[in-house]
Formats: sequence, C-alpha cells, structure tokens
Amino acid sequence: MSDQGRSRRGGKDQKVLMSIEKLFDRLPPHSLESEMSLLGSMILDPAVIADVLPHVSSEEMFYSAAHGAIFKEIIGLYEQHQSGDLVMLVDRLRDAHVLKDIGGEEYLVRLAEAVPAATSAPYYARMVADKHRLRRLIDAAGQILYDAYHPTDDAASVNEVVDKAEGRIFAIAEQAQSNDAQALGDLLQQEIERLEAIEGKGVSGIPTGYHALDDKLSGLHAGEMIIVAARPSMGKTALALNIAEQVAFGGASAGGKAKHEKVGVAFFSLEMSKEAVTSRLLSAKSGVDSHKMRTGAFNEQDFQKLIRAAGEMGEAPIFIDDTPNLTVLGLRARARRLVRRHDVRCIVIDYLQLLSSPTAARESRQVEVSEISRGIKSLARELDLPVICLAQLNRGATQREGNTPRLSDLRESGSIEQDADVVLLLHREAYYHIGDADWEMENEDKKDLAELIIAKQRNGPTGTIELKWDRGTTRFKNPDSKYYDDGGGYSSRSFAQIPAGPVEYTPPPIGDIEPKPLTNPGMGVGSSFGGRAKTGPAEDHRDGGGPTEFDSDEFEGDEDAPF
Repeated sequence: MSDQGRSRRGGKDQKVLMSIEKLFDRLPPHSLESEMSLLGSMILDPAVIADVLPHVSSEEMFYSAAHGAIFKEIIGLYEQHQSGDLVMLVDRLRDAHVLKDIGGEEYLVRLAEAVPAATSAPYYARMVADKHRLRRLIDAAGQILYDAYHPTDDAASVNEVVDKAEGRIFAIAEQAQSNDAQALGDLLQQEIERLEAIEGKGVSGIPTGYHALDDKLSGLHAGEMIIVAARPSMGKTALALNIAEQVAFGGASAGGKAKHEKVGVAFFSLEMSKEAVTSRLLSAKSGVDSHKMRTGAFNEQDFQKLIRAAGEMGEAPIFIDDTPNLTVLGLRARARRLVRRHDVRCIVIDYLQLLSSPTAARESRQVEVSEISRGIKSLARELDLPVICLAQLNRGATQREGNTPRLSDLRESGSIEQDADVVLLLHREAYYHIGDADWEMENEDKKDLAELIIAKQRNGPTGTIELKWDRGTTRFKNPDSKYYDDGGGYSSRSFAQIPAGPVEYTPPPIGDIEPKPLTNPGMGVGSSFGGRAKTGPAEDHRDGGGPTEFDSDEFEGDEDAPF
C-alpha cells in the first residue's frame, strides 16, 4: 500500500512536492498503519465516528488516496444515518468506481479484522491528523520556496510573498486548536469568575473614554467587530484616532468611572499617511489647531504644547501601518505580527472599502466587500480582540429629511451589517448647514454637536449618544460640563503632586529638543495634562493644553477634508 494512491495534487503543487522529496530523498511523514487502524475501527464500530471527526474531517488528510476514498464513503454512510456495515460500504465504493483501486473487498475485510477493538479510534485519528499537519508544513515550505524563487521585481511582490508565507504557516498552526464543545457547567463557572472580576467596575470591556458610549457598550469586547460608519467629512478617522489614543493611554477615565492598563493599539490607515495620522494625534492631544500645524502659523507657546504632548504621546503603545492597497490576507499577516511582537489588544482599520480581496473581486464588488467583512470578523475571533473598522455610507442619508443615517445606508454590502457585532453611525447635522447663518442662529446648541447612533448591538441596547466636536483639533469630547474640559480622554500621567496656583512645568525632552518650562496660571490640585481637573481648568484653556475656543476666521477649508 505504500505506493497506493498518493494524495492527489496537480500542477505547481505536485512539482513543488516532488522537488522537496528529491531534495531530502525521502517520503513525506505518514503512518499507513495508523490510517489502516483508524479505518478498521470505523468499519468495526460506526459509533466511534463522532469521536474521529473532530480530528480527521476530510479524505485529504490521508496520505493514501485509497484510504481517503474509503474514509469518504464511510462518512457518506454516516451522514445518511445508515448502519455502515461492510456490504453497504462495498456497494458505495463499487458505485463510485473505486472498489478495485482500493484493493477490492478483500482489503476492506483485512482492515476490519486487523483491529481487535474500536475504542482506540481517537488515538489513531490524532496520529493521522498529526502526520497530515507535518505534510502540510512541508507543502507550505515548498510553496514558500517556489514563491521566493519566482517573485516579480517590485517590493510589493516581495511583501506579498512574505505575507503569504506567514499566512500558510499560521493556518497550519490553527489546525491544532481544538474547538470542542464545552459543558455548560464549565462555561457557567467561567462566567461567574468573569463577573466577579468586573464587579463594581462598570465596564467589562476596554473603555473607549466616552462615558455614554461605555455605558451602552460596556467597553470594547474581545472577538467583536465594531463598525463606525458615516458619510465623508463627518469625522470617522478623528473619532477612531481619539478612541485609539484613549484606549492606548490607559489609567483612569476622564470621569473616573473606568480604569484599565495601557492597551496596545494597531491603527491600519489605508487612506492617510502615517505622518498625517501622527499630526492628527498630536493636534488632538496638544490642543493646538491642526490648521496652524499644517501652515506653521503657531507661536512659541503652541510649540511648547506640541513638545509636551509629543512627550506624552510617545509613551502610548500605538502602532501605525499605512500600507496602501492592503489585502485582507496582508492585513491578517500584519495584525498577527503586531499581536505577537507588541501585545496589541485592539485593532483599528481606516477604512473597510479600501481593503481588497483579489479572489472575490473577480465576481463583483459586492461579493468582494462581503468577503472583506467576513475576513475582518474572522480576524477579531481569531486574535480574540476588538476590531474597530471604519466604513463609508452611501448617499441615502443625504436624500432624506434630517440627513440622519440608517443601517441600510452601509455602502456596497449588506453583509457588513450582518457580520458586525456593533454598528455606530456618526452624524453631525451642522455639516449640512455650513454657511447657513439662519440655521446657525436658530441652532446654536447644535453647531458643535455630534451624534453617535448605536444602530446595532448584538449583546446590548441601541440608542443615540451625544459628543462635542472640536473642529480645530479634530477631537470628539464628552459633552457634559463635568467632563468637557478634559478633552474626553485618558492620561497616563498624574500630576496630583503639583500644587494649586501658578506652577512651572518642564515637559520631557523629545530627541535632541529640550523644551522650555511652561507656566500654568492655575492648574488646580489633582489635575493632569489630558486628564480631569479636580478643581477646574485654567481660564480659556482645556485641561490638557490648548484653547477651548478658537477664532473660526483663522481656520478655513477643513470642513471639506475627508475626516
């Protein structure tokens, strides 16, 4: 049987396998004895098949194609709830025109008689599965060698070779993971332990820094796909960056409700460069108008705020990847590396429709987006972390009264709605009335209002929360006066030791730049830069640096930027 029906491969795969075997002058790992014992056990007692399938689920897992053919017909009988005796198996193999190829009836009898008892079937199944994994590893190595010897000359091709190599190896490693059913009693014990751990904390997941949102979602949860969708210029990227910053900094929340350790965040920016993303983060953290940063129209005090903010931001475990034209496969490979190397526990993708899936793209854009959506959901489950994915809405919202978005406005695929655990729709009504003096006069309270509509939550309530939009620093803040002045975020630095009244503070150095001391005319005991001031912020400034208000005449054009 050693030469009987080797696993069928075609084309390049077969050539690669033959080259590998020739290179090492030996056959791939296999155990015909284990395969024979496994099949004999299944013929002898079909009841063991239920214990076999978690380990061996396909005829492709057998080294011998003949053994694979026998396994396929045994499973066929099992799925049809038939007894699976030897006579029925012979008939199925004869009907499939493979009875002679597998050695005839005599070989089936030999398999059944060679096993004294069927109780060891799970052991044989594990042996067969292990050998199959080793063969897959060899096949993957061959494919990697082939791809490495046949790349195109551009760097993108080399990166694709590396991404595919990592994907192949990771897929083999995944095969060893068991997803067997667990007893309800064990699951209940785990749930009680989880509830004990979060008792009194108010938020069971990773807090976002937005208190009303955390109250609704109870934070960001591992394994969940969170969609943040909006029309262009609503502030999707700004909101995602704000959340990324606040998650990464850790510590006490602005309102003192939720606490968590620093959390590594991976930000995949398919639309903006990493330099532009960095500038956005620095503006939001420092309170310096982003327009001033782009034009260089900042003064010495602004520059010192930027230096100080950069010192604080430098400690945030945020990792920015701005690779353009990223595929789902490439995204998965990069995400795995970041999780492994930097313990990343949250991923942000900006944005879904800029990803690609070359295979699905051959059919239609809708099929491609569906494939991308499923891939992102699988990534969240696989890495056991929350994935925040931005998405564009179609023009449907702009064609109805109030311009309020709905789930049905998600562009190009209904599968996004189906795959997502949470869908947040960002809306700023004031955007649709830019330059309308009458509307602004009648709706003064809505000029800086942003609504975050929780349109779907698989495990919780829906509803709408309000945020405050600071256009100058592209930052969303908690709207209520209790939290507004802190910027709606976290700070890992506590300055409670600084006394009330005028104080001097020297920010940490950035590289070769030595910042000048800053004088705060009244910080207040217990305040922090970027955190909540216990005695109120300094006049005309947010607690965290930068003016609360800005002269709108100095800022033009940014409303049309693709935020």
